[in-house]
Amino acid sequence: MSAAVPTAEAGAAALLLGLLLTEPMRRFALRHGITDRPGARKAHTRPTPYLGGVAVALATLAAGTAVALAWGVFDPVLGVLLGGAAIVCVLGLIDDLRQLGPKIRLCVETSTATLVVAAGGHPTVFGGAVDAVLAVMWIVFVTNAFNLLDNMDGAASSLCVVIGGFVCLTAPAGGPNGLGVVMAALAGACLGFLFHNRHPARIFLGDAGSLFLGFTLSSAMMVLHGDAVGLSGPASLLLATVVPTLDTTLVMLSRYRESRPLLQGGTDHIAHRLRRMGLTVPQVVRTLSVFAVVGCLSAMLVTYGLLAPGIALLAASAVGIGTVRLLFKVPALDTATPRVAVPAGAPADGVAHTALRLRRSGGSGRRHSAVRPMGVPHSREAPKVTTLSPTAGTPVAPQ
Repeated sequence: MSAAVPTAEAGAAALLLGLLLTEPMRRFALRHGITDRPGARKAHTRPTPYLGGVAVALATLAAGTAVALAWGVFDPVLGVLLGGAAIVCVLGLIDDLRQLGPKIRLCVETSTATLVVAAGGHPTVFGGAVDAVLAVMWIVFVTNAFNLLDNMDGAASSLCVVIGGFVCLTAPAGGPNGLGVVMAALAGACLGFLFHNRHPARIFLGDAGSLFLGFTLSSAMMVLHGDAVGLSGPASLLLATVVPTLDTTLVMLSRYRESRPLLQGGTDHIAHRLRRMGLTVPQVVRTLSVFAVVGCLSAMLVTYGLLAPGIALLAASAVGIGTVRLLFKVPALDTATPRVAVPAGAPADGVAHTALRLRRSGGSGRRHSAVRPMGVPHSREAPKVTTLSPTAGTPVAPQ
């Protein structure tokens, strides 16, 4: 059986489902008030619905399961992975509707990650239970790193398309776990969702979506490298997730250096700093995607034995340290001008006039911060101190 056929079927079916399901979910969210409302701590200035992540999850689970069953590549490991992803999606949805405490979130994420590691295995580096514990911790880390990374229109879903696509290439659909089918479905669902989530976004992933993406990707990669021995497994995992790893590292170091609470939201992510360097939202997303492509290509070379894992890790560490040091030079907080929430339908010239009045009068907005329960602040509730536009990630007039 050719692996390309079921992979293509899963990707196409998920893309179509993601494209079609997102709009009904958007209307449902608007009708029932499931929206992220504008405020002093948020980038957008109009109510924007959540539930985009639910559409992505439904498309991925439906297309991946149906195609895997049809082609006979569905096995218990795949069932555990998809079941765990569904649980994490529900966890995120509950957190979108009513905030959960950090203990509950960590408990559920750790439990589901443990089930995946127990069923699908993990790379062997040290031997014994240490490797299993590290594998669980890594899945939880990447899950929440994607939650952090969802801070700009199209960022998280674009990176998922890139990473999922490369994992699909290294996981033949006819293999024992059918990971290629699931990764194709995930990438296709995100691609369909991008038609609605690209800048300016009409709907957000929400925690349901960002946690689902992170958990599904990390779990699939862990199962894919479950038989790896030595540094090849960890090197491939790290290289494939270099962007979310660097983003989380930068944020934690930045807050530690500035004596700010680690659990406090902020505009100190890679995407925000790139915006302050003058890049537009689409340019930021493309830049992050290019970094992800380079990381995934390196991971593939390591997986196929064409690149020594030790050399790859040293090179990745050097690039990562250099990138973090460079981005540290970009202010984490934009103090140039405060932001104003723009009422729906307000004319652009009125916004500009308000900004001009505030600058002349010396008015300034007070900094606000939001605390997310997991220490993984959703971008829409982080303290938005940059000059951002009516939709997430765009320059707007100050308040």
